[in-house]
Amino acid sequence: MDYIEEEVFENQDFSTAELPKAEYDNCRFVNCRFANADLSNVVFLECEFDSCDLSNAKVNHTAFRDVQFKSCKMLGIAFQDCNKLLLSLGFTNCMLNLSSFYQLKLKAIRFVNCQLNEVDFAETDLTQALFTNCDLAGAVFEFTNLEKADLSLASNYSIHPESNKIKKAKFSRQDLAGLLQQYDIVIK
Repeated sequence: MDYIEEEVFENQDFSTAELPKAEYDNCRFVNCRFANADLSNVVFLECEFDSCDLSNAKVNHTAFRDVQFKSCKMLGIAFQDCNKLLLSLGFTNCMLNLSSFYQLKLKAIRFVNCQLNEVDFAETDLTQALFTNCDLAGAVFEFTNLEKADLSLASNYSIHPESNKIKKAKFSRQDLAGLLQQYDIVIK
């Protein structure tokens, strides 16, 4: 496998011209298009994706180790298919609707100003995760570990306390309804 280090890729369309299978170390991808691209078996180490479209990209056995996504469109990505060894991700100003993190270990992951509508977090370990200014409408939390997670600035979530671990998680008073929806009670 090729090794590519400290390169910047700008304004490239990898949805038509495939990104070479390689190990990318400390590379930046700026305003690149990866929509429907096959990124399977690619390794990204300490890389940054800025203003990229990765919607519906295939990430089978893709390694994301200390990878940051900023202002990216990432609809429908099945992150549960990626390489789980040393998986480390961070998201800022990203749209991740319809993506899935099913059964992943994402301790201390950071989502800042992200749209996470209908994202699957079932059976995911989100211990100490941070959701700052995130819209979680329709997101699935089933048997999810949210212990010590901070959702105090998140909105539109629906989390059932009986089917998730929420010990010492932080929630805002105004969004407590998201924890009580299953009880069909009126909150004023």
